Amino acid sequence: MVLSREQKLINSLRPGQKNLANWRGGKMAITAVPGAGKSYSLSVAAALTIAREGLNSERQLVIVTYTRSAAAGIKQKVRNCLQELGLPQVGFLVQTLHGLALNIVNRHPELDALDLETTGIIELTSGHQLLRDTIEKWLSQSSPVYPRLIQGIRFDGEETERLRRDSVLRTEVLPSLAYTMIREAKSSGLSPQDLAQLGQNSQEQYPILAIASELYQQYQAQLKEQNYIDYDDLILAALKVLEHPRVRSMWQRQVYAVFEDEAQDSSPLQERLITILAQDPDDPNLVNLIRVGDPNQGINSTFTPADPIYFNWFCQSCEREQKLGTMYEAGRSSQVIIDTANLALDWMNDFYRQTQPEHVDLPFRYQKIIPVSSNLDPQIDSNPHPEGLGVEISFSEDIYQSVTIIGDRVLKLLTEYPQRNAAILVRENRQGSFLAEQLNYLQSQHNIRVYEVNEAQRHSQIPEEILALLYFLERPHSPDKLKKALLVLAQRQLIPPEDFNALTTYPEEFLYPTPLTPIQSPSIAHLCRSLLKAKLELPEYQLLPFLGMTLRYAGPELTILQQLSDKVNQQLHGGTSLAKLIAILTEMINNQEKFIPIEEDNQQQYTHPGQLTIITMHKAKGLDWDYVFIPFLHRDTLPGELKVNNNAQFLGDFTLAQVARTQLRHALHAQFQGKPITILNQKEAWLEAKRLKIAEEFRLFYVAITRAKRLLWLAAENLAPFSWSTVQKQQRIKLTEKTPADILLYLKQIGKI
Repeated sequence: MVLSREQKLINSLRPGQKNLANWRGGKMAITAVPGAGKSYSLSVAAALTIAREGLNSERQLVIVTYTRSAAAGIKQKVRNCLQELGLPQVGFLVQTLHGLALNIVNRHPELDALDLETTGIIELTSGHQLLRDTIEKWLSQSSPVYPRLIQGIRFDGEETERLRRDSVLRTEVLPSLAYTMIREAKSSGLSPQDLAQLGQNSQEQYPILAIASELYQQYQAQLKEQNYIDYDDLILAALKVLEHPRVRSMWQRQVYAVFEDEAQDSSPLQERLITILAQDPDDPNLVNLIRVGDPNQGINSTFTPADPIYFNWFCQSCEREQKLGTMYEAGRSSQVIIDTANLALDWMNDFYRQTQPEHVDLPFRYQKIIPVSSNLDPQIDSNPHPEGLGVEISFSEDIYQSVTIIGDRVLKLLTEYPQRNAAILVRENRQGSFLAEQLNYLQSQHNIRVYEVNEAQRHSQIPEEILALLYFLERPHSPDKLKKALLVLAQRQLIPPEDFNALTTYPEEFLYPTPLTPIQSPSIAHLCRSLLKAKLELPEYQLLPFLGMTLRYAGPELTILQQLSDKVNQQLHGGTSLAKLIAILTEMINNQEKFIPIEEDNQQQYTHPGQLTIITMHKAKGLDWDYVFIPFLHRDTLPGELKVNNNAQFLGDFTLAQVARTQLRHALHAQFQGKPITILNQKEAWLEAKRLKIAEEFRLFYVAITRAKRLLWLAAENLAPFSWSTVQKQQRIKLTEKTPADILLYLKQIGKI
């Protein structure tokens, strides 16, 4: 029997993946376990839909995802599938959601949604200058709330403490609140006035939502004044364009359907955009929309507006209409790793249920991973044989013993199997730096490349680091500028971490103490004075190379610095000044000019054969390795607990940003479900924020352990740093006793590992 090309493509799919291939219109949700091949099956379904419906450049299938690299990968897969079908590579569009929004806005300049010719696009970060301008502008308006924040829960009126609190609020608390709530509210389609209305009846000590709404309003004013928009503005502008019936109908007639990948990372605003595009122009109730994702891998909700609960609800609505499919089969990992992931998922749900009995939403959907069911599976080396036991748990004496075990094991495995790869997954970047330093001998002595992803990605921070030091040189007596410079020096591990708010309360006394003032951190003050001395002795055009040497840039970092210096010098045009230097660099950063090292970063670099990659658990999502090592799994981080920094404890036993975020999400969830909107009080919101933190840490661990193909090695050390933030390069670390994460004890006790 001769199979058609379409049937051959369908036969390349596993049973759960064929739900996509069999789609014939309407809404559909697909939940996919880790390693299920959702991107490939989505691409096959796209090619089959293009063939079946005869789609072309006039009527297209739109595929959206969240990163450029993911979009490029899906685009190539669809092209390959169309080639197998013998069809021209047309009839589809693959874009990020923001790219799609920009496309919509650009197509209709007559509607004046945005003036993109004269407006710059910024990516809002917690340290962005525009956000700092927002804080300063808000403070300059003499808000009556600010003295209440200074007062806190207890205050004796002492001037030094008042200045310290002022520094904490300006540089930590308010930027965190503004950054969090602007993104949360804007990505949900709320205006500053909407946010103010939610918080208008607050009777608590701090009207947090009201403060957030004022900061949001001031941020919008700063955007307009400085002629910028952010990425949420693109989505809002696209929705505004689609409000015009003629334009909306035109787009809906050009878009046959929308397929969304990684739907668990979607925001309400983004979901609204793709739903409108997927509607039939003659019948808005008919929506051709497929959303594919895994709510169990929703790991961005505590620091981005993404909230996996919306995709969960979409899945539930599709399930009621029998339009929910699940890809259970996964060929990535060996059987023992799959069993471990399933056991961990069940245990973490049970732990959450027992410790949070009043909470309804569990961290995980109940969906088991199963190995592929056929020996004829199209994936090469599906469910490979495990290496050794496949899953190993170590309770090492200390972090150095764990490093020794990992190093010896990696050396043996990658020497024996040089075509395979390995990774160490860490929770925070300081852990990665420590491991890279300790394991450098693998590269220098055995030619096994040790690739620390965070070190490579730090290149993008170089302009911001240089700018922070230049601001300090311009205004050394500003507590804010001094603190930011100290933070850069600490991040580069040139000075030890300290309470920089205390050091910067009186900058003059810290930098130039007199016999009547106590000397504070003399080595740090000496380094700062040496920077100020260079400002007096060097011409401005030499300051950038000097600061690069001070920050000990090396290798690709020097390439970035040279590119930066060349671009700055091109714009100086003769006469120079420190103020002009700062203005040029600020504009470059706001315009997001890219400075790339000789070896540009991409996903393939994370998984090279014969390479050991050191990467955070968050960054590891979507990747896999033959051998995965996860050390430092202690109870204080898995699941850990949401805590208040010592600096900000004068405000109470909660953080303003987390309380405001939880209050807003609780209200939005009620609104989405058509329920009465209520605002949690601050105590309730903080407890809910703690629960969400635990749930997200569990999902992050689940993502981490499902990256492994042949070996999963887990460790909890008896002795480890009390806090990794205190760890300095090339220094022996002070260790304290640690308690292993309960999940490790459980997996060890059940006797299957």
